[in-house]
Amino acid sequence: MFLTFLGLFGFLGLLGFLYHVPMKLDRLRGRKITERVLRKGRVWKGQTMAVRSVWGAPRHPAADPLTGVYLGIITSAKLDASSVRRNRMRRRCREAWRTALQSRENLGPVQLLIAPRSSSLRAPFVHIQQDVERFLATLSHGRPPAQE
Repeated sequence: MFLTFLGLFGFLGLLGFLYHVPMKLDRLRGRKITERVLRKGRVWKGQTMAVRSVWGAPRHPAADPLTGVYLGIITSAKLDASSVRRNRMRRRCREAWRTALQSRENLGPVQLLIAPRSSSLRAPFVHIQQDVERFLATLSHGRPPAQE
């Protein structure tokens, strides 16, 4: 009875209000979108990765224009000749971002392009997480003004 009164979407909204829903981490897809972030993104360099960021959702039909962090990871064969090690770098970086964003409030839509450094392969996972936290601290300070 209560569910029919509120409707399914009203009930889900009520559940989202009662429980903390972690921040959504989506893939940054497409060559044009990736090149735009490479060209126009602000650069932040850490010990284990370099991050380029652009505020706003990408122009993609699957993108939610209001919320979400869109993450892409680029690695070159110049970084390491072994594709196994390059993929391991990607997975470690993606997992560090996923765990860091679980405890965060909504940052708003932002596109991030991550370029792991070769040190991310040998570094303890905690160092990668610390780099992500340092970047998120600078990102929250550099937030663009709210649009009405």
